[in-house]
Amino acid sequence: MTENELSKEIIGAAIEVHRHLGPGLLESAYEEALCCELDLRNIPYERQKYQPLQYKGKTLKTDYRIDLLVDQKVIVENKAVETVSRIDKAQTLTYLKLSGIKLALIINFHEPLLKDGINRIVNDL
Repeated sequence: MTENELSKEIIGAAIEVHRHLGPGLLESAYEEALCCELDLRNIPYERQKYQPLQYKGKTLKTDYRIDLLVDQKVIVENKAVETVSRIDKAQTLTYLKLSGIKLALIINFHEPLLKDGINRIVNDL
């Protein structure tokens, strides 16, 4: 699947999770449920993937973790907040740049209508 096809599948899975759980839970609950939904759809992913940071040829010891890396093509950052901040978007763009991935989705499960809580972030490489 292309990044765009995969993002449609991820969004469909997230909508299914939101339909069943609604807003108001912790981010970790949505992440767990989204992983279950991706499993049901046979979509491969890595959860809490460590993202190394390189500085002048050295790997720095940091705690950067991507919530989900789906099929090695799309980063998914799960949120359960009132508003996705510019810092959240900047951090996600940084993950894209560090990993060389082209597309990320920030999914804010706190929104009453999940479609209002989906942000696409594109790395122009």
